This record gives sequence, C-alpha cells and structure tokens, in this order.
Amino acid sequence: MSPSESKQDDIDSKILSLAAEIADSPDQNVPVLLLNLKEILGQESLGRNELKKLKEDIYSCGLTEYCNVVLKKDFSKIQGGWSAAAQLADILSKSCVDIDPEEEKEKFHNEVLPKAADNLLNLARRIQKRYERAVKDEEKAELYNNFHIVTNSVCWLCSGHIDVAKQTLQSEDFHQLLLTDDVKTRATMMSVLENLVRVNSAVLTKTDEKAIRKILDELVYNLLEETNPVIGSLATKALLLMTRRHPPIVKIICTHYKALQIQLSKKWTGKGFGRELHQLLDLLYAGSYQQDHIETHDQRLHRAACLIQAAWRAYQTRKRLKKLPKAITRIQKSFRERKAKERLLSQRLKEEEELRNHVQLQRQRALREFRQRQLDLLEIVPASLVDVYLREQEQKAAILIQKLWRGHSERRKFHDQKRALKEFKAAVTLQRAALRFLQRRRNERHILSPWRGPKGLTDERRTELKKEVEDYIALHPCSSVSMESCKELHQKTQEMLRQHVMKRHPHRKANQRREALLAQINTDVELLIDSPHLQEVTEPDIDAFTSRSGPVAARAKECHHTMLQFNRWPWWKKLGDEFLDPEKIPKEDINTEFETLYLGGS
Repeated sequence: MSPSESKQDDIDSKILSLAAEIADSPDQNVPVLLLNLKEILGQESLGRNELKKLKEDIYSCGLTEYCNVVLKKDFSKIQGGWSAAAQLADILSKSCVDIDPEEEKEKFHNEVLPKAADNLLNLARRIQKRYERAVKDEEKAELYNNFHIVTNSVCWLCSGHIDVAKQTLQSEDFHQLLLTDDVKTRATMMSVLENLVRVNSAVLTKTDEKAIRKILDELVYNLLEETNPVIGSLATKALLLMTRRHPPIVKIICTHYKALQIQLSKKWTGKGFGRELHQLLDLLYAGSYQQDHIETHDQRLHRAACLIQAAWRAYQTRKRLKKLPKAITRIQKSFRERKAKERLLSQRLKEEEELRNHVQLQRQRALREFRQRQLDLLEIVPASLVDVYLREQEQKAAILIQKLWRGHSERRKFHDQKRALKEFKAAVTLQRAALRFLQRRRNERHILSPWRGPKGLTDERRTELKKEVEDYIALHPCSSVSMESCKELHQKTQEMLRQHVMKRHPHRKANQRREALLAQINTDVELLIDSPHLQEVTEPDIDAFTSRSGPVAARAKECHHTMLQFNRWPWWKKLGDEFLDPEKIPKEDINTEFETLYLGGS
C-alpha cells in the first residue's frame, strides 16, 4: 500500500464524502455543502487531539481553500445569503486555528492564512456597506449579527497566529472598517482592535509605524470629535491598552497630538469611564514630562526656530488682516462686474433667441402665404393643365435642388483642391530649398577641393591616345547624305504611311466583331451558369435560352435528337463512349424527322 493510500485511509470518512460531493457539485451548491463542516467541527464528543486531526483532514482535502475561494462571491445570489457567508467565515477561522500541517507547512502559513485574513476583512467590509444602506430594521439587525460573527472570526483567527494579526492591523480593509460613520459597527471594530492587541501582546512591535499612525489618527479623532460615551470609552480603552503594550506609542502621541491630555480631561471627565481615562492621562502626562526634560540641544534649537516661525507667521497674518477690507472691496467689485457681464451676456443671448424665433415665425408665415397662393392659382388653372403645372413645379424644384447640391459639391471639391494645391506648393518650396542646399554644398565642395587629373595619365599616354583617335577616324569616315536621297526616302515613308491608313479600317472592324463575339460568349456562359434547375424552370427562362436564329435552332435540335437516339442504343454499343461528343456520334440507325421538330424563332 502506497503512503498516499494509507494517508487517505486515515482521513475521516465524513470529510472524504463531503469533499467528493463538493467536487462533483456545481459552483452555486458549494457554499451550502461547505456549511456541513460546522456540524463536523461542532461534535461535543471530540477531544483536543481528535479536533486537531479533523482540521488537518479538512485542510488536506482542500476544503479550507474551498472556503477561502467561496468567501469572495456575492452571497446575495446564493442560498442562505449573508448568514451563510458569516457561518462560512466562522468555519474558516476555526479550521485554521490550532493546526500545524506536516506537509505544505510553508504554503499554509505564507498563502492560506494571509488569504483567509484578507477574505474575512473584505467580507466584513461588504456586510458593513450593506448594513449602512439597509432601510428595514429586520434587515439591519440580521446584517449586524452577521457582521459581529465575521469580526469574531477575525479575532479568533488572529488569536492563534501573530503574523496574521500583524497583517490585519496593516490591512487597508481594516482601516476602512474603522473609518465608518455608523456607531454600532465602529464600536464593534474598536472592540476587535482591543482584542487583537490584548491577545497578541507583541503584535504592535512587529507592526509598521505607518499603520499604527493610521489607527491612532482614528482613535484620536473619535476622542476629540465624538460625543457618544460608548465610543469614547472604547477608544480610551483601546488607546490605553496600546500604550501599555507598546510604550513608544506614548512618544508618538506626545509628539504628533500635543495637548491631547487637556482635551481629554475637559471633554470626558465624569462620563462613566474615569478609571481608564485617568490611567491614560497619567501615561500621557508622564510621557510629555519626560520628553520635555530629555530635550537635547538640537531639539531646543528646533523648538526656538518653530517659535520664531510662529511669531513671524502671526505678524504676516495680522498684516494681511489689515489689508483684508481693501481686498474684500476689490473682490466684491470684481464679482459685481462679472455678474453684470453675465447679465449682459444672458440678455444679449435672450434677444438673439427672440430675434431668431421672430425670423423663423416670419419665414413660416411667408411660406404659409406662398402655399395658399399656390392653392388659389391651382383653383384658377383648368383641370386638364393641373398635371402639367405640377410637373413644371417639380422640375423647377429638382433643378433648384440640383443647383444647390452642385454648388455644395463644387465648393467642397474646391476646398480639397485648395488643400492639395497648398500641399503641392509646400512640396515645391521644400524641394527648391533642398535643391538649393545641395547645389550650395556641391559648389562648396568644388571650391574647397581643387581639380585633380586622373592618376597615371602622362604626356606620353596622352599622345598615344590622340594617335588612336586619329587612326579610328581615318578608318571610319563620316558618310554624307545628299538632298535627292533624302527626298526619295521621304516619299517612300509617305507611301508606307498611306497604305497603313488605308488598311487600318478593315482591321478595326475585325477587332470590333471579335470583341462583340467575345461579349456574346461571356453573356451566354453567365446565363448557363445562372440557369435554374429543370424542375424550377419558367417560361421567361425558356425564352432566354431560345435562339432567334433558324439555322442555329435547327442544328441544336438535330444534336438533341441525335443524343436521344444514342441513349436508346443497347449497352454493348456504348462501351467506352461515356463522354462522346454529339458531333461525333455516327448517323447509322438514327432517323431524324425534321418535319416533327419545332424550330424556335421561325
């Protein structure tokens, strides 16, 4: 037995059957089938080791990754809705805690757990958005219950894995969940933050300072801007716990949120959570006192520079405030001028619109009067001349339309020609400039480089070449032609040209006849190609294939009759003649009765 088979035998039968059923089911039924894991994990008789074994079996069968993938779906279109999504989140968190798979351990910690945390936070954010948009109280209550289950699943998952808690605190979805305007979900997220910090005491030391700053911004905002004691109490507890678990946070608060302790003591004293508030204030006062007394020389210089800058900015601000009335007067003046211009523009546009409507109304009235006059004239015209008059009017209208269209087309052609002419002129200008440039370069090259004779040409070689040229001229003298021979050649050329002109007409007629025959042949070929089936033939088709020439029709019918007689021959006479031409069929035993043939066109 192989190790894989023995391992498969060790897996729980319920989990194996569920995995097989999920593999064979369509995608829309997978979430409902995965809910059966809740019953398997919720058995009361299971011990710690047995429960751990079940979780490892679930992971080895791939059901944990199935839950990860299913949580990304839109549960508004799935049976069970968002309640099923919350239950799947609970199952996923429980199946990922207290488990340390022997195989694919690195994949489990580096891929499965981060994906599970991201999917849970994304699911919580989607439920939060639907909760904020919900109108009915029942729907809001159900969605808040699902949101609470999902956030508890996040806390449970982070409680067993400190790296997942660090990833959760740095996640953008977690920060967006904290930024909500709803009081109940915000209070829930602050409780989640408090639980994450309480369960994992070292998570803040591994978290990025930028993520801590974002969380502190939200907590300080809730303490300074909110008036709800519940939000104030939760924010105070979360901030107190964070400062206790990670003391450098006190320095961050004292540096970036100065005078926070004064605002907290003024706003939240006597609101029901004085113990936690006093502890937080003591930490903040101690941190600010320590920071003031451990101030270095550079820090004192920096603080002095800040005081000088503040004094200078105050002086500049007071100076600008003195000039403010004049600036306000100038702004008001420019604003009134702009408003006046806008009024004038709107009035001008209104007048133009009224004028346009008036002109259009006049045109309509004139057209109506013109048509009325036409109707009056038609009443005067005799009935026999009405059609003639209407045709004349239609012809005039057609001429007018044609004139307008031709004018439009000619103007457009002129515009295109003008553009082409412009391009041509530009090309000519470029070519002229290029030619001038090249000519100038050639002249410069000619000036700069003096003439050099060909290499190897000496006086002796020049004398030798001159002698060869004179010998060639002596051997090949130039022949002179007399005037009588030129006249005779001219008369001969004229005679040949006259004969060519006289013979050109018959050749032209022969070419025309040849082209006409080719056109007729092409027409007949197209008719034959486009001819219909014999079952679909009609009288116009028969007329199209009927020849108007008597000899042609007689010859065609003779060939047809010959083929009919040939088809009646016995088989032994037609051996080897499957593709015999009708012209080559012997006339023996074929009696053609021309009196019974119908000659088309006769």
